Amino acid sequence: MNEGQTNPLGKSFNALSLIKFALPSMVMMMFMGLYTIVDTIFVARFVDTYALSAVNIVCPVINVIVGTGTMLAAGGSAVIARKMGCGKIKEARSNFTLVIVTGAGIGLAVTAAGFLFMDEIIWGLGASEVLFPYCRDYLAVQLMFAVGNMMQVLYQNLFVTAGRPALGMLLSVSAGCANIIFDYIFIVLLQMGIKGAALGTGIGYMIPACVGSIFFLSCRNISGKAAYSVWKMFEGCELYFCRFQMDSLFLIQCCLNGASEMVSQLSAAVTTFLFNAVMMKLLEEDGVAAITVIIYSQFLLTTLYIGFSMGAAPVISYNYGSKNIKQLRKVVRTCFCFIISISCLVFLSAFLAGENIAGIFAENNKNMFEITKAGFTIFSFSFLFSGCNIFASALFTALSKGRESAVISFLRTFGFVTVLLLVLPEFFGAAGVWFVLPGAEMLTFAATGYFIYREKGLWKKKL
Repeated sequence: MNEGQTNPLGKSFNALSLIKFALPSMVMMMFMGLYTIVDTIFVARFVDTYALSAVNIVCPVINVIVGTGTMLAAGGSAVIARKMGCGKIKEARSNFTLVIVTGAGIGLAVTAAGFLFMDEIIWGLGASEVLFPYCRDYLAVQLMFAVGNMMQVLYQNLFVTAGRPALGMLLSVSAGCANIIFDYIFIVLLQMGIKGAALGTGIGYMIPACVGSIFFLSCRNISGKAAYSVWKMFEGCELYFCRFQMDSLFLIQCCLNGASEMVSQLSAAVTTFLFNAVMMKLLEEDGVAAITVIIYSQFLLTTLYIGFSMGAAPVISYNYGSKNIKQLRKVVRTCFCFIISISCLVFLSAFLAGENIAGIFAENNKNMFEITKAGFTIFSFSFLFSGCNIFASALFTALSKGRESAVISFLRTFGFVTVLLLVLPEFFGAAGVWFVLPGAEMLTFAATGYFIYREKGLWKKKL
């Protein structure tokens, strides 16, 4: 019997079972979004508007860390899942170990470079003299947890590939709860300000990072029937750490295949910088704070799309690798139907709740509240298109078509955003800023449709 046939990715999925399989990833991403946005809520309500603006000023550095981790994880996951589908389990384990080791090394390099050039980075990101000390306090703590951040991103993707999405969800929920608790302790009780927000987030990173490392170290040593129920979670897991071989071609393939995820995060870093610069010019610190609320709210509300795509991608890769074309077509159709349904729901929620969301962040700042409320009504239309764009990018990554995936991510997160951000505010002022993301998603949606149509032969030919 082929080793790969025991993998949960290889079973026959219907609509309900696919959603059930992807649900842990969706919940995991929702909690990631939740505890990300909790930082901004605590900062906005218990520190001040300057601190909230500072979080967004240094956000591009975090984007680089998350982008690199997601690139390695998504690109590597597609290759690893495909090899598992082909029965190449030992090679998949070696590649898995290499991805984790590479990610840890990059995290250490980011920490070293960040501390060495911290002041230059902060000034380069556009901080004003008022915001500089806030930025420095927040970034210094975040850099200390760069390795933990990198590892938790890798594990959250690779738990799904290992057939353990529920464990990833549990760790994400635990990390989110810990972040909320420590935010309250550090910011409200201990009055640590923005440093407390960064420290709470860093502790949240370490929970999946540490437990994930223990899990994949322990899987290799658990064989046969576990003596204690606590160890049953380790049984039957085909991925674990092993002595790995350096495979430069595999790493290059990971980077190319996961390029869309890196493009997405790097683009987010650049566009965040541009948004901050435009809003600082038009509306000063309150404008930067308002765009911070919009950007973080966008991440929270798109976590359903991201989580579902993350959960479904290894299934697509596995069936592609095992040449099960019938099941592959069925899975892709189900995914698009689900994404379209969720897109309508998210749009309605955002459109109707915009004022309430603005009130959560800007209770003590009327000017910021009015700016945010006006922006959210227009911005909510982006959710009608972003879901299909996000899933299409993940689909092409799962099929090892990194170029198409990267183009979709580039267009929706950078290409169209940059053009519209440079043009619309010139004609419509601050109001033009709010039309940028809906416009970019709508234009990308048209490009996505073209790419899907162009690949129609994939669904007809035999693999």
